[in-house]
Amino acid sequence: MKAIKLNKKKGILFWITGLSGSGKTTIAKKIAKKISYLYGPSLEISGDDFRKAFKLNNFTYKSRIKNLWKYHHFCKLITDKKINLIFSIMGLYDKARNWNRKNIENYVEIYVEANMKKIMSQKRLETHLKRKRNIVGFDIKAELPKKPHVKVINNFDQDLEKISEEVLKKIKKIIKVPSR
Repeated sequence: MKAIKLNKKKGILFWITGLSGSGKTTIAKKIAKKISYLYGPSLEISGDDFRKAFKLNNFTYKSRIKNLWKYHHFCKLITDKKINLIFSIMGLYDKARNWNRKNIENYVEIYVEANMKKIMSQKRLETHLKRKRNIVGFDIKAELPKKPHVKVINNFDQDLEKISEEVLKKIKKIIKVPSR
């Protein structure tokens, strides 16, 4: 993987994407302290946190697309202030990731791949499963990342601690620790 050249006047956006229940938020929480230590002041926020804070409670395809633009502008605002943002969000739309690549200078895309059937067997989507609609990867088509900077697979057969360590190892390979 090619190293990412950072603009030192901006924060880094660690955009952690994957299906609902794949482990994105848990991984984000597990790597947050180390990211902050390695790359400076960092904030960890999940899509759930963002939706709660701004009362974004509609999960239709149209609403999800509309909310994505709010996420993008929030991410840009934070990283423009030289704060790293670890943002765990489904964001499984090519348009969204392309916007990030073009508009956020220090963008790192992390894809947590997981099989929907395995996610469902782990009962990770209990609330969504009850209504069986508006689930990305189930009845809303997911556009999976084709070339993420970092990709890990969660088959639910190993601890998320190990997967988080793998994510950090891969991040360190593409982003060199800045001299302090």
